[in-house]
Amino acid sequence: MQTPQPFRIAVADEVLEDLRDRLSRFRALPDSPRRAQAGMTADYLADLVASWIAFDWRAREEWLNRHAQFLVDIGDATIHFAHLRSDRDEAPALLVMHGWPHTFALQLDFADLLRDFHVVVPSFPGFAFSSPYRDGPITEKRLADTMHTLMTDVLGYDRYLTYGEDVSANVNDLIAATHPEAVQGIIVTHSHFPSRDERATLTAPEERAFFARLDAAHGTEGAYGHVQATRPDTLAVGLNDSPAGLLAWLAEKLVEWSDTPTERPAEVERRISRDRILSEAMIYWVTQSIGTSFRPYYEGADQPDAMPPVEVPATVHIQRHEGDYPESLARRYYRDLRTFERLAEGGHFAVAEVPEVMADRTRAFAVELGLLADAAVAER
Repeated sequence: MQTPQPFRIAVADEVLEDLRDRLSRFRALPDSPRRAQAGMTADYLADLVASWIAFDWRAREEWLNRHAQFLVDIGDATIHFAHLRSDRDEAPALLVMHGWPHTFALQLDFADLLRDFHVVVPSFPGFAFSSPYRDGPITEKRLADTMHTLMTDVLGYDRYLTYGEDVSANVNDLIAATHPEAVQGIIVTHSHFPSRDERATLTAPEERAFFARLDAAHGTEGAYGHVQATRPDTLAVGLNDSPAGLLAWLAEKLVEWSDTPTERPAEVERRISRDRILSEAMIYWVTQSIGTSFRPYYEGADQPDAMPPVEVPATVHIQRHEGDYPESLARRYYRDLRTFERLAEGGHFAVAEVPEVMADRTRAFAVELGLLADAAVAER
């Protein structure tokens, strides 16, 4: 296996100049009445665009580069990852995976709080600074195999903890289910969803009600996924050419899915700061990865219909975007469930929105599993 090579983010000056020029010529939509669920609000987007023009990317780039980053070839993809090593060689290893529409950068504030862990924060193939797979589709099983290879064959961790959300939620489950010899425990904020066929057999009222609610919401809230799964390349042309369009597409989901009121979109910044929002947009823009980030949606037709249960220890913390998720589903799927709770705050992007809360939960889980001593918790 190839040795990882150090990597630093270094966006060329001409790329930044071109971006500012495009943003300065942003053509806002004509005034129209505000309509519920119609998409990004014009006022908030205009405010974000103005901030992006003035954004001190070099300062943010320097902050990102303070997190040791690497590139390594795994199969037919080049994988980018941040590797935050603890001062203690015997510290537990933790894999932290992102979803869509975010990148590794949104997970770093959480990782920074876990200095008593060796934390690995990869970019999925086709996201940010990772290349897409050069041959064949991006599937959940393939992603799980790549992430497991990164942790074991590349970085040499015989055992590790794992966390994932959104696109990586099923990947998280698959890693734990198929590699129990290596996974010491799984941390969950997006608890397991049964397959469509399995849902048809559900009889518990609270389980049926949960999926009925999701199905009802899909008509108004699922348009993004339908387009990304059916016409990804057409959409990608517009977003890859227009930074304002890209920002609107990304920020809408950060607002809609976070634990903030969508009628007051700027309040997302109570959970995810403006610098972090603009960093996400910048990473997609400079890597031109928005199109490849759609691939899991378009190429997911051969995702497994049903997944094996997770037998390793699990700790489940339901984020508020799915606050009515039935506990019974989690208990059937995670066979060694140590904790089940509903978070009092924090939405879809849980470790980004409430990093301190989730760092405490992660540390407590590691203590329960004997991977950290109570004294180490007291010294953090």
